[in-house]
Amino acid sequence: MGARRHGGFTLIEMLVVVTIVGILAAAAFPVAEFSVRRSRELELRQALRTLRIAIDEYKHAADAGKIDVAADASGYPPSLDVLVEGVADKSTAGRRIYFLRRIPRDPFAEATLPPARSWGLRSYESPPDAPAPGRDVYDVRSQSTATAIDGSRLRDW
Repeated sequence: MGARRHGGFTLIEMLVVVTIVGILAAAAFPVAEFSVRRSRELELRQALRTLRIAIDEYKHAADAGKIDVAADASGYPPSLDVLVEGVADKSTAGRRIYFLRRIPRDPFAEATLPPARSWGLRSYESPPDAPAPGRDVYDVRSQSTATAIDGSRLRDW
């Protein structure tokens, strides 16, 4: 009778399996990193869209005479916080108009910054090629110096 073989793996079989698992993990890591990057970019696009819609709604309310605006003001919100705090509705006594529930955070900004300070602001008076904050908030942008997957700069979105 021959020698009885015990169940188990040889050292060679174990090395082959570990090598194959290592190769698969090395191939999956860049895909996972790409996926995380892509989801952050999608989150940035959505946050920019949300903020820009709220800014435009504030401007429409100012143009329609629903809210008080100083004579020398552009009609855009003085800060992002105003969009959450709301403004007095002139058409109904005591009611407020709210444009956002909360200010979304720039997903590429430092986590320690409050959401309102995570954005780069552009006032109505600043030119598009040199956006700068001012008396109002005409537009928002990411302050990140990173480039997107498509090669564009995030701050140019």
